[in-house]
Amino acid sequence: MTPDNGSAVYPSLAGKRVVISGGGSGIGAGIVEAFARQGARVGFVDIATEESEALVERLSSAQHVPVFRECDITGCDVYIAALEELFAVLGGCDVLVNNAACDDRHSVTDVDEKLWDDAMAVNLKHQFFAARAAAPQMESAGGGSIINLGSISWHLGLQDLVVYQTAKAAIEGMTRGLARELGPKNIRVNTIVPGNVKTPRQAKWYTPEGEAEIVAAQCLEGRLEPHDVAAMALFLASDDARLCTAHNYWVDAGWR
Repeated sequence: MTPDNGSAVYPSLAGKRVVISGGGSGIGAGIVEAFARQGARVGFVDIATEESEALVERLSSAQHVPVFRECDITGCDVYIAALEELFAVLGGCDVLVNNAACDDRHSVTDVDEKLWDDAMAVNLKHQFFAARAAAPQMESAGGGSIINLGSISWHLGLQDLVVYQTAKAAIEGMTRGLARELGPKNIRVNTIVPGNVKTPRQAKWYTPEGEAEIVAAQCLEGRLEPHDVAAMALFLASDDARLCTAHNYWVDAGWR
């Protein structure tokens, strides 16, 4: 199994140990598939067991069939244990993609302490602790790449997402801090900022008319797909991006 549709091939990704959170569907599934097509050894976690197992089956012809572990990333101890198991199965970790998130809509008056804490756990906290767990694996391998998934939502100030946007804004600051701390170990840390990506989950929030409004606000026509975001993740994980760190990389078709 190799990249199709004329997609780039990165020789430096072949055999790399890649761990992805929320890899069972949507953008995450696109990232899992993209790395598998590069010949990487991929492990991913998700709470969506059925979708994740179907993805593994679909990629069964890959050189290295992805490894799936069911895990709720909001439980820090449980998640770190799952990561350590994946590190052991894969033989280490060269690339970490912090993708898992939840963009449930909420008004300011909906927010109580539990909603706040739950939103921070699923959208922010796990990214830091996964990075902390992966860093020693990367250091022992001579370096690595951590890729955090941010969001365009707070840059645009979209409605009914204030806590989600708070977490996503913090990811960009965390990326800068981690890049500085981990740079001496040759570990690069970057954020991908996706625009509105066409996934089954996003179909819950947008009507066809709403999607048309988004496309009209983009500089480029067309709906973003998971593979568009995955393409950026491949580049940032590859040796071609060896001096790219501490920055945001937008995949949004120029949505403003």
